[in-house]
Amino acid sequence: MGVYRDLGRDFDEWFDWIVREAEIYDYGRYPVKGMGVWLPYGFKIRKYVIELMRDLLDSTGHEEILLPILIPDNILAKESEHVRGFEDQVYWVTHGGLTPLDVKLALRPTSETPLSYLESLWIKSYKQLPKKYYQVVSIFRYETAATRAMIRVREVTTFKEAHTLHSTYEDSERQVAEAVEVYSTFFRELGIPFVISKRPEWDKFPGAIYTIAFDTLMPDGKTLQIGTVHNLGRSFTIAFNVWIHMPDGSMDFGWQTSYGISERVIASLISVHGDETGLRLPFKYAPVQVVIVPIPAGTEEVRKKVIELCGRVAEVLRAGGLRSVIDDREDMTPGDKFYYWERRGVPIRIEIGPKELQEESVTIVRRDTRSRSLVRISELVEEVKKVGREYDEAIKSEALRGFASHVIKASSIEEAEKAVSSGNIVELPWCGRVSCATELEVRVGGKALGTPLKVDESVVMGLKCPLCGNEARTLMRYSRRY
Repeated sequence: MGVYRDLGRDFDEWFDWIVREAEIYDYGRYPVKGMGVWLPYGFKIRKYVIELMRDLLDSTGHEEILLPILIPDNILAKESEHVRGFEDQVYWVTHGGLTPLDVKLALRPTSETPLSYLESLWIKSYKQLPKKYYQVVSIFRYETAATRAMIRVREVTTFKEAHTLHSTYEDSERQVAEAVEVYSTFFRELGIPFVISKRPEWDKFPGAIYTIAFDTLMPDGKTLQIGTVHNLGRSFTIAFNVWIHMPDGSMDFGWQTSYGISERVIASLISVHGDETGLRLPFKYAPVQVVIVPIPAGTEEVRKKVIELCGRVAEVLRAGGLRSVIDDREDMTPGDKFYYWERRGVPIRIEIGPKELQEESVTIVRRDTRSRSLVRISELVEEVKKVGREYDEAIKSEALRGFASHVIKASSIEEAEKAVSSGNIVELPWCGRVSCATELEVRVGGKALGTPLKVDESVVMGLKCPLCGNEARTLMRYSRRY
């Protein structure tokens, strides 16, 4: 198995174990296949991650909306290539109670069609553009492949989709670049490593001119698509008559982009930072940043004072804007509490016992290194924030180093096959012919992720396609994929 972090067990087993034991997500027990339930702790992780995305979108001029979940059949079918791409995945509502509906309704698989219909009513002039909308909603797709918690589900409950409208192709291209930068900032902030690829023509979003995808590498050596950006061109605006009054007085169709992420972000956040003990959540986005554990020792009087000090420390932390809890459960040993909170990925643990009580200090323990330091209460907030920043940088750097070591350039089919089977992303010289790329998928045992957005000519100069021997025009990435 091509792992880049030792999880102490098979990755599939580890992932199912941690989402269950850390009470993140209940999957496989709800009586509809492919649908999971966010539990309180997991929902808080989701909340902080989505807040980060909202901040990034709001700061770049996006506006949040909320569209209906039901899409009439005649609206969904307006763009032929798009509907062909989803026709075998749509859930249909055909009755209202016992009454057959005149028009069957689709549970939203994505929102390009209904929003394009509405834009034909809302937008009339170039003066209203660019327009940038987004929403965070559930979407429904009848996945026929084996489902996996958060990774492959039939109800995607954390679908952030953005949709933009522009008066020119050039402005839509500028928007694609902005979307790529927003997503790059988002994943970097979470410490999730990635490659950005332009998907091959046969794997683009239905109805798009092209698709750009963000892929990360999971600990089992398979890539997971965690975000996509599409230039939709005018496919939907022509289908829905989204006419724009242009500066020269003419009328023309608008240009669109769309881009989305899902709960796969949470799955990758869990997976790329986790270890054999459990989660290692980034300090900034952990539901609990600091857990305070009293260490019972000494007389009843001393124990009482330790608990009182724990309460005072919690107040100091909360006043400093830090999310903290006291674990004062009497039916658990301190060691059991340590394991409980490590499993949940709490970045910092504070221990308070008779020694700390005497010195008006606390002991700080980091989740990743388990290094310990004694800190005076008067300096606590600044020290915790400092340790939190250092911890975040450490787990991010570890993930990036591990990922980088698994992105490999190869020049031969044999080299590439070995690299892919060992759990790597491999880059092969490619002549640009579709037949070569698809045959190489078979030969190397991996799917084509696409080409890098920018490849310097010097990188491919003199390289040959390993299948046909013609000069390489770019690189094609291959990996095992979810």
